[in-house]
Amino acid sequence: MYYIKTLEDRICIPPSLFGSKLTDAVLSILRERYEGRIYKDLGIVLSVNEPEILSDGVVIPGDSGAYYTVGCQALTFIPLVNEVFRADIKEIVEFGAFASIGPFQGLLHISQIDREKFYYDKKNKSLGSKALKRTLKKGDEALVKVSTVSLKSTSSDTKIGLTMRPDGLGRPDWIEKPVVKKKGGKK
Repeated sequence: MYYIKTLEDRICIPPSLFGSKLTDAVLSILRERYEGRIYKDLGIVLSVNEPEILSDGVVIPGDSGAYYTVGCQALTFIPLVNEVFRADIKEIVEFGAFASIGPFQGLLHISQIDREKFYYDKKNKSLGSKALKRTLKKGDEALVKVSTVSLKSTSSDTKIGLTMRPDGLGRPDWIEKPVVKKKGGKK
């Protein structure tokens, strides 16, 4: 889920930025420090905006920089277990599919696609079931649920497990629509 979080930090503005506007210098340092990084409690920081200087600058003898306590608004994304996303299937492999959810990719293991057994079709590079004649291929859109999350310091090391086994998940054409009864008790 996407969140806007308020961050507070103590930063050092180097002498090379003394000639620029203070809020521009603060924003530049905060963006370099936070954007694109993953934190366990925040998720991945996508954007830092609205810098605010919370204290007067402090100069420490022997240090050429000026230290400020600053705040900002950060747009973050953190996937949570049991959260449902509309995902795009990015890649099909023998053991499942990789699907994008926000800025991350998660693994949809072959056993988590449906209650029915799916098989890898090497010729068509797709995953298919025999009984229900369902297929999953690159470029498909599907509703997926996050089953596991292991946030690491980089997005390539982060592991996200996905599932489509519960009712109401899967490709849109797989999801059964409820039967509406007409007046008089007839279908």
